[in-house]
Amino acid sequence: MSARLPARLIVTALMRRAQAEGGSAAVLARGDDQAGAVLLIVAQRGEITRIIERGHDLDGAELWRDAAPQVLEGKADLNDYLTRRRHADPDLWAVELDIADSQRFIAETIASN
Repeated sequence: MSARLPARLIVTALMRRAQAEGGSAAVLARGDDQAGAVLLIVAQRGEITRIIERGHDLDGAELWRDAAPQVLEGKADLNDYLTRRRHADPDLWAVELDIADSQRFIAETIASN
């Protein structure tokens, strides 16, 4: 089992990567700097393409997996979803990344495990 990277470091790196690729990034909810879960809302031109979160498998290895079981329709659904998640886990980081090639970004993020 490897040492876990602090959540704040992961969030900062992902935001910088998105911005370096010409995208935008915003923290919607700040969680615990060290051990907070990280939820990425990935969008392309304002439309959410996927929501993924950092988790761990049974051996403790880090992995990224789909977070939202259903399609969220608009900002109201996203806000409701984030409110429920933050209520269940107040240490949760929620970060929105809007990037031109969101599917490639997600694939590269998931593959980086």
